[in-house]
Amino acid sequence: MKFPFKSVIGGALAVMSQLALAGQLGVFTSDANGFNTHTFYYDDGKEVTVIDTQFVPALTEAMVKQIKSETQSPITRVVVTHPNPDKYNGLPYLHKLGVESITSAAVSAEMPKVHAYKENFWVNTAKAFKPGTYPAFENVKTTFSGKTVLKLKSGETLSLFELKHPGVATKQVVVRVDQSGDLIVGDLLHNKAHLWLEGGLVNGKPRADLKAWSAAVGELTALSKDKPNAKVYGGRGEFVTVSAAVKEQQRYLTQADTLVRTYIEQLGDRKGELKDPKLAANHYKELERRFSARFPDYKLSYMIGYSVYGLVNSDIDSGNAL
Repeated sequence: MKFPFKSVIGGALAVMSQLALAGQLGVFTSDANGFNTHTFYYDDGKEVTVIDTQFVPALTEAMVKQIKSETQSPITRVVVTHPNPDKYNGLPYLHKLGVESITSAAVSAEMPKVHAYKENFWVNTAKAFKPGTYPAFENVKTTFSGKTVLKLKSGETLSLFELKHPGVATKQVVVRVDQSGDLIVGDLLHNKAHLWLEGGLVNGKPRADLKAWSAAVGELTALSKDKPNAKVYGGRGEFVTVSAAVKEQQRYLTQADTLVRTYIEQLGDRKGELKDPKLAANHYKELERRFSARFPDYKLSYMIGYSVYGLVNSDIDSGNAL
């Protein structure tokens, strides 16, 4: 990559589960070189389950080092929540350590397609990687459909659910810590941090559908209905109760949808500029500025600048401008 990694990557953040008998949930957070991404890990006292892998192997290695500094429990498995590279690019490194890997069959099927698209984007468009230096791809070793329950060595369980609606990606898995009801959701939800609005790949092109995304977020409520104090742990941002997180994320998605559609309509005859790579860049910067103004308490506005093209093109192609 063109940019060097900082020697100090994120700080440790341990979040104790709500019940005394439950294990411990920890998080490794990268710096901006890894898009400020949270990787969560659940230590039940006998083994560690990692949820998502980071964007590049160097960050995966740093994450593993942090876990080993905090516990003697071995890392036995990793769960991939959705087919975006910061969730699965670390699989080759973890596989070499003997770590098992799992996601839904639907997510697994999307991963090779997303890898090809993203490698081309980061190498040839963003030019953040030189040819041959983008992380190698490996798929998960085990898949499931619908729902599965992982029984940990302590006797605790983690439930894995496929969501019905697309969100940040076309397919999504949510991990529930069954004793606490806490939900680990990848980039489906960022509390007080901007979303990656590119959308999932549909027929080879990113397609962002914020109404469907909002419906996917709404599915979280039922997954923790008997645990009123359960929290959502998203791929970026803060950690709050499920009810608060769902309400805020749906508000954000509704306003984001309106903001982008309004901007496209205001361009009038200049809408074609959004399809010209040389001219579109300035529009994306302006949209990033408008998102920052609309959501002044949200962090990571650069996420908009990188990703909003997907939502813009989806709205133009579907005629969804106001």
